[in-house]
Amino acid sequence: MTAASGPIVEAVLSAVSRIPDTSQHREVSPLLAAQALTRAAATKAALTSGSLALAPGPIGLLTLLPDLIAVWKIQSQLVSDIAAVYGRKAELTREHMLYCLFKHTASQALRDLMVRAGERYVFKRASLAALEKIAKKIGLVTTKKLMGSAGSRFLPLVGAVGVGAYAYYDTVKVAATAIALFEKDLSP
Repeated sequence: MTAASGPIVEAVLSAVSRIPDTSQHREVSPLLAAQALTRAAATKAALTSGSLALAPGPIGLLTLLPDLIAVWKIQSQLVSDIAAVYGRKAELTREHMLYCLFKHTASQALRDLMVRAGERYVFKRASLAALEKIAKKIGLVTTKKLMGSAGSRFLPLVGAVGVGAYAYYDTVKVAATAIALFEKDLSP
């Protein structure tokens, strides 16, 4: 693990350690409600990330971790809200949260967390040590991605648009994973 990924591992663990409260309730048309929640959260993530990317040069590099944390917080809330509109909030665990937030970016790191049982996935309860191991793998993937995108901080306006667009896309992917998960049976 690189020194830079230590704070990222802590941020990953923080993002999944607490399931956010939600004001959402079970909906008759959960997919429509989830799509509306997705648009709002993706826009918020894009604006947040794009705004943080406006800081130029080396100062902009200092915004990388706060950017990740802010977007993961928005996405965690989105997953919680989507679970609620599907009437699944009580079933939502940190393992589900980890899966929804990081499946599309670090699926290899998550393979030990779930087992395919026919048409559904069964999530194993993970110990803190197992979560830390998974978070380290996600931290490495995320650190590599951050290093690749750090140059965008040196082109503030162009970089902000690109970073914001990626945050929007990433949030839509998180929502798609959550929707697919909550449409299926979560019980073991």
